[in-house]
Order: sequence, then structure tokens, then C-alpha cells
Amino acid sequence: MNLYLRSLRPVQLRLITAIARHGKLRLAADACAMTTPAASRMLADMEEQIGSELFERTPKGMVTTPAGQVLARHAQKLVHDIDQMSLEFASHLDGKGGAVRVGAVTGGALAALIPAILELKRQAPGVDVSLDVSSSSSLMWGLERGDYDFTLSRVGPHDYSRDFDIQPAQDEVVLLMVRRDHPMAAAGQVTLADLGDYLWTMQDRGAPIRHALEIAFHEEGTDLPRNLIKTASVVAIMALLRESDVIAVVTQEVADLLLSPPYCADLVLLDTLRPITIEPYHILRPRDRLMPAAAERLVGLVRDRLRQRAN
Repeated sequence: MNLYLRSLRPVQLRLITAIARHGKLRLAADACAMTTPAASRMLADMEEQIGSELFERTPKGMVTTPAGQVLARHAQKLVHDIDQMSLEFASHLDGKGGAVRVGAVTGGALAALIPAILELKRQAPGVDVSLDVSSSSSLMWGLERGDYDFTLSRVGPHDYSRDFDIQPAQDEVVLLMVRRDHPMAAAGQVTLADLGDYLWTMQDRGAPIRHALEIAFHEEGTDLPRNLIKTASVVAIMALLRESDVIAVVTQEVADLLLSPPYCADLVLLDTLRPITIEPYHILRPRDRLMPAAAERLVGLVRDRLRQRAN
């Protein structure tokens, strides 16, 4: 009997559940898309194999026996789990369920990924999205370890073309931001040499935005400021701008975030003599792994967002 119970098929469990719910064999058969004779034979076979009646036949319908109550209670749970499995699997295949793990540099997150995630959640609220915003080097390590389905990050000097599918995303511009009452806020067009004696905040050595600034100072023939605070945290940069006359090195996307509603921070951008550009970030995805359908859906939304910005 134990072996037989362990091998019950979903259709048998579904019939037991339907009879217990409806109390009528005909209604239960209809619910299971069976004929009434077929449902009757299936029930009789189960009762014979188990060696006990599962339902008492009464003039008012079928009532579960004590043995039937035990079986019906567990059958209902199992049928529910099977139905949930079917729904979740279908959602996974069409990208409306499942999970997405993604990482991005700050500019990529603000410009494309976060708007794409919000659109994905509008289309498919059941998708579980995990987002990391970090440096390109950290994101590349995570991508290699399998922490992310894809990233928006910079490749750096290494050749990853064999390991990753690399699709160009967007160039970035480096801007210099200060609070409105900074001594240089109303100075008009300035050179980097004009700003060398002030307190600065920028990313640590080796970061792409720091490298772009080092090149800009070198091209102007002046040294990088010595009085600086190294951080990549947007929150820390905002706090420093509020509390001091620091010159913050930010991307266009961060500047747009801080200078636009609903924030409209009391900050301004300095007008530098030459534009400062940073190497572009890319959409990176491993070649040796299949992405979940939800991740494929998100990548498509990211591409749409990038195309909109390019136009």
C-alpha cells in the first residue's frame, strides 16, 4: 500500500481533491476533464489498491471517510504545488517570472538599467530582480564567477572576447560639480589649472573616471590635485558637496539625477575649457551560459533605452 501511495499519479490526486471539494462524482469528473465512468473506475481502483473506502456514497453525495480525509488533505497540497510549478515554469519561459541578477556601473545603471528594470516590473511584477552598482573591475569578477546574468560595465585592458558577448552601450562624459556658493561656481569657463588648489573628490587610482581625469590634467600640462578624498559613493559625494567646497568628479547621468526634479540639489556644473570623456561601457554576457528568459527580456529593454538616448 505504501508503495502504491508513493506512486499515485497527478491525475489520481486531482480526482481525489475534486471529489472532496464537489461531493459529486460527475462534477469532479468534469473538473478533471474526464468522463464519469472513467472517474468511477479510477476511484474504485484506488480504493481496491489501498484496501479502504475513501468516500462514503450517500443520497446527498460523496463524503470523505477518515482515510479519505487524510488522502484528500495531502492530495490538495500536492495538486496545488503541481499547479504552481506549471504557472511558474510558464512564467519563466515567457520572461514573466523567475529571477534576474544584474550589475552596472553608476552611469549605466542610471541611464539605462534602472529605467529598464522599472519597465520590466511593470510588464512582469513577478520577476525577482537583484541589482548591484559597482566598479567595472568588481562587476567583471562577479560576471566571471557567475554572480550576474549580465552587466553594464567596462572591459578594461584584457581581451574578454572569447569569454563574453560584448555589445557597445554608451559613451560617458566626466563633469565637475560644486555647490552653488563655491568660489568658482560663477567663474565662467575654467581650466583644470584654475582648480588645482581646491579640495577634490574622485574615484581611486585605476578607476576609468579617475584615469580620464588624469589624462585631462596631463593634456593641460598640470598636476593632479593633491588635496583630494577618494570615493566612488554617490551618497558620500552628495554629503561632501553639501558640507564643503569640494569639487566632485561625476558622470553626466549622476549630474542629471542631482540637478533634476524631484531633487534639484543646490549644485552647479563648472564650465571646463575642454570636455573630459571616459571610455564607454558595454553590455557584457557570458558566452558559456544560457540566460533566463527574464534576463533576456531585461537585456532587450536595456537596448531599447540605449537606442532612445542615442536618438
